[in-house]
Amino acid sequence: MASWLLRRPWRYSNIFLQLPPSSLYSNQNLNTAIIQIWRRHDVASAFQLLKPWSTSCHLSTTPYSARIHETHSNFNPAAPSSGITATSQGIPPKSLPVYTPPRIGLLSYLPKPIVPYAELIRLDKPTGTYYLFFPCLFSTLIAATMATPITTPSAVVGATTLFLTGALVMRGAGCTINDLWDRNLDPHVARTRLRPIARKAISAKAAILFTSGQLLIGLAVLLSLPFECFWYATPSLLFVATYPLAKRYTNYPQFVLGLTFSWGAMLGFPALGVDLLTNQPALTSAALLYSSNVAWTVLYDMIYAHMDIEDDAKVGIKSIALKHDKETKAVLTGLAVIQVALLASTGVVAGMGPIFFAGSCGSAVATLGTMIWRVNLKDVKDCWWWFKNGCWLTGGGIALGLVGEYFAQAHGLYKGEENSGRD
Repeated sequence: MASWLLRRPWRYSNIFLQLPPSSLYSNQNLNTAIIQIWRRHDVASAFQLLKPWSTSCHLSTTPYSARIHETHSNFNPAAPSSGITATSQGIPPKSLPVYTPPRIGLLSYLPKPIVPYAELIRLDKPTGTYYLFFPCLFSTLIAATMATPITTPSAVVGATTLFLTGALVMRGAGCTINDLWDRNLDPHVARTRLRPIARKAISAKAAILFTSGQLLIGLAVLLSLPFECFWYATPSLLFVATYPLAKRYTNYPQFVLGLTFSWGAMLGFPALGVDLLTNQPALTSAALLYSSNVAWTVLYDMIYAHMDIEDDAKVGIKSIALKHDKETKAVLTGLAVIQVALLASTGVVAGMGPIFFAGSCGSAVATLGTMIWRVNLKDVKDCWWWFKNGCWLTGGGIALGLVGEYFAQAHGLYKGEENSGRD
């Protein structure tokens, strides 16, 4: 068995190459365990099989390797039955968690066959949906103030509802496409190894069919908006499909993600009948808003990337967090300055008033500054907290400022100031 193992270029073979050769030949159960890993590339299952022989061994795992820490000088060939004796090197064991069905929250109420698909679209983790939705909301509120006459509240609510539905569906489709691309990488990353495709709860074929259904629903939502939106939205599918590849070939996949997630910054204008091709201020506003959201996306996803920075380095996934690990906060600060500057420029071109600049731009400065100052990039839980709550702190603040600006203009608040200035 040892010679059989040595002839194969197998990334997990170092588990067994550190064991006494006698155990490889004499213990049939251990041989079976080796074959199981070879066939399935499933380290977690292998550890379960090896438990009877590893009571005195300390196992540790990394995304691409697993090692048994053993002092060979203390090996006693006369040891009983197991054939393996190791003394600790002081390294505590790491156990890989096993999948357990959700017992609380929304997913716990769904039928069991549906749960893997709900997990696949991250139904229980809607933060990504909100991040995809906010640019749509921003552009809708800005477009509402630029329309002639100003758009009614009912039209704004109707367009916003469709955008929220579309964000939920298309974010789910994006997650499915991402997991299909990463189905051979996710099993080796601690945070993603229990995703439905990675743990084989959903086959690649079923996931492709599911994606097709999601895209059809997304198309139905898109066609519920003015038809001009179809031509503006369709190119974004290129970024949706290629973002997972960016993680393999560039150190800045977050920029590609920004191009994808910020696309809604242009859709609010045609949704409310503002023609970007004939309205130069609207086109410039849309371009500036889009660029501002790209900077925001890179910023928050850089924090998100720090949660996987060690695993990404080991499995070969590239990210801006890895590229600029030592100067992350300086990069985050630069991105925040760019985002707020472009957001303020959007307001100038769109003719926004003081409520927008104080509410939207002011809140962005305060929330981004606080997040960059306080986030602990070495703490996975802290990174997740700021990623999740930063969505509402920054996105919500910008949205509230835009809502206030919309109602101020709808009710003629600034017209009174203009008339008094003329007097």
